[in-house]
Amino acid sequence: MSLDTSLLLVALVPFLAAFVAPFVHRFIRPVSGWILALVPGGIFLYLLGFVEPIVSGGTISAGLDWIPSYDIRLSFFVDGLSLLFALTISGIGALVVLYSGAYLKGHPHQGRFFGFILAFMGAMLGLVLSDSLLALFTFWELTSITSFLLIGFDHGRQAARRGAIQALVITNIGGMFLLAGGILIHQIAGSWDLSAVRGMGEVLRGSGLYGAVLVCILGGAFTKSAQFPLHFWLPNAMEAPTPVSAFLHSATMVQAGVYLLARMSPSLGGTEAWTLTLTIIGGVTLLWGALGSLRQTDLKQILAQSTIASLGLLVLLIGLGTEASIAAMAVYFLAHALYKAGLFMVAGAVDHETGTRDITTLRGLADKMPVTFIGAGLAALSMIGLPLTIGYFAKEEMYLGLIGGQWETALALIVLVLGNALLAGVALLVLIRPFLGDLAPTPKPPHEAPIAMLAGPILLGAGGIVAGLLPDWVGHDVLVPAASAVLGETVKSHLSLAIDLTSPLLWLSALTWALGILFYRQADTMRTLLRRFEQGLGWTADTVFDAVMFGLIRFAGAVTRFFHHGQLEFYLTVVFAGLALAVFGPMFAFGGFDWLVPAADLGDWSKRLVLPGLQPYEWGIILLAVLGLVAVLIAGTRLVAILSLGAQGTALAMIFLLFGAPDLAFTQFMVEILSVVILALVMTRLRLDERDHRPFEDWARDGTLAIVCGAGVSLLLMLVLTGTLDTRLSDFFTQTSVPIAHGHNIVNVILVDYRGFDTLGEISVVMGAGIAILALLRRRKAPLPPRSADPTEPNHRVTEAEA
Repeated sequence: MSLDTSLLLVALVPFLAAFVAPFVHRFIRPVSGWILALVPGGIFLYLLGFVEPIVSGGTISAGLDWIPSYDIRLSFFVDGLSLLFALTISGIGALVVLYSGAYLKGHPHQGRFFGFILAFMGAMLGLVLSDSLLALFTFWELTSITSFLLIGFDHGRQAARRGAIQALVITNIGGMFLLAGGILIHQIAGSWDLSAVRGMGEVLRGSGLYGAVLVCILGGAFTKSAQFPLHFWLPNAMEAPTPVSAFLHSATMVQAGVYLLARMSPSLGGTEAWTLTLTIIGGVTLLWGALGSLRQTDLKQILAQSTIASLGLLVLLIGLGTEASIAAMAVYFLAHALYKAGLFMVAGAVDHETGTRDITTLRGLADKMPVTFIGAGLAALSMIGLPLTIGYFAKEEMYLGLIGGQWETALALIVLVLGNALLAGVALLVLIRPFLGDLAPTPKPPHEAPIAMLAGPILLGAGGIVAGLLPDWVGHDVLVPAASAVLGETVKSHLSLAIDLTSPLLWLSALTWALGILFYRQADTMRTLLRRFEQGLGWTADTVFDAVMFGLIRFAGAVTRFFHHGQLEFYLTVVFAGLALAVFGPMFAFGGFDWLVPAADLGDWSKRLVLPGLQPYEWGIILLAVLGLVAVLIAGTRLVAILSLGAQGTALAMIFLLFGAPDLAFTQFMVEILSVVILALVMTRLRLDERDHRPFEDWARDGTLAIVCGAGVSLLLMLVLTGTLDTRLSDFFTQTSVPIAHGHNIVNVILVDYRGFDTLGEISVVMGAGIAILALLRRRKAPLPPRSADPTEPNHRVTEAEA
């Protein structure tokens, strides 16, 4: 298998697995989670083979022609940044699928859930591996769609449906921003490939459209990565099952915005607008999310708010754009993915085995759930950033580039210290409150979770510790390739186990830990104050979203009631008035009536309106069409009007037949026959021997519209006939009908091949109308049962006298 083919399969195999997942679960239900976890596990092992060439400074690309006429390829590109994300997605994805098998055991729709989660993973893998902006946008939207299905998986609950819709609306708005930004980038750079755009930073930053591109890319990234004030959808996404939360918050969905900013940093970064926007929004999001964590008591909500904070921290680091901050971004992304996925799995295990996630009612679970406690401890140590964990090195890299700078860097350093301290307090809260102390009663007797639910927290927590013990490996295989891919130049690693007591980095870390302990000890007080502040504020971004959606729905309803009120007569009036405007407007605007005025260069207009020489039978058919039209207008009854309309249409079909359009003629014959038959059948419900009374104002309005539209179409055709016939399109059909479509009947080829989807749509409309008419014709009132004289009988009908 070639490398190109295998790399394409990496992005496509999860979707194939998603398709077969429900069938796999149906036949091997007890071990379906273990079997399906082999898919992301296999992808992870395959991607490990890319580490050596990527670490050596190489890149890997693959692709195939997508839309060759527009030079669009479905291309994929692997460098240090995309490989880091892809390995994280597939590795954590394998543990999440395994976890799901035990967490949702016995759920009636578990097979469908496996399909959704694998498609979700495939969409995220495709996103980070895509080299084409259009392919990236496609996978970007697929993550929104699959997350909508996962968040709303428990669709019987209103909260789940609301959370899914909210996430879909916000992220899809960002998707439209991303699409607009991609199109603008293509207009400036002339390429859809990110690998080509990466080296055109000067061109993009020097373009007059740079501001518009920046707004579009940031709009897409901020909505996806839940940056303030667009963060509110992420906590509501906690209505999803815990495996979804573990995956969504650690390696997928929300990290897409971070990836996009990191990927576009060489092209759009380095400007004051980029730096200020990302550092300010990222810093505010960091503090807001961290404080929001302390306001919660639900384990999942605590972790969700801390994810918002971590996303803000990553955006802040990308905005700073220094070598140290980008290196810190790469290491912190990995550290956060490991500990956040593990902690969410711990929260799910606690909820699964005790029946609650409220830290105010949970105590002393360490004795009953020792392995779960170990997993929580390993993850929390990395979240706090203690030595010998990968979180420690991430924190050290953050502080490294901000020491001794100007007031802007000093302010960023203060924000980072406070944010990390708040997150350390949250980690202590999640670790100590549920597990230590005396055992408190819970809705379910607590006991250890199944091994499939414990594998994730233990392996991920241990991964954070092992990575902390191997800083040289982390620096060489993670930090350097990822940071170099973002900065476009070789980066050196500073990670080391050596501890320098004179280094300000160590004392900044000590300050972070001390503040973290303080925030933990004052967590209850801070929670009370924060909730009072929220109540005093009276509104949140979440309530604003509800108000906007309510107004939008009310507005849509008003517009629908105005334009779709069910009055067919009004619909037809609007349609034909629009036709008249569309015909006469351009003719007036572009001087289409000049041909009516006799001029030297045009000659006498009367000589151009010469009737063709027709045979007597041809005049007879035209006369029949005119008589049919007059008969429709003066018809005394509905039945006469129906038959007259059929006669007029038949005469028109015969004209088509005589003047060289047999296909069109036979189509017209079929339409007329069906029209007369259907109208006659429908009219059997009405009285056909009655004449419909039409008020004078209706007659005047409809007659005027008919004359205006008829005259406009006639004048337009005359204008077309006076011009020079452009035969390029007909020549194209003539030349390509046989070699491409293999058909000698050009009209049929056009209908079936060149505009096949259009024809399919027309057939679907006709079929739908036919089914509706058939349903109406077959509808019969159920006959009433014979009336019984005995009032005590069930089929006795009450008469008016009895009533």
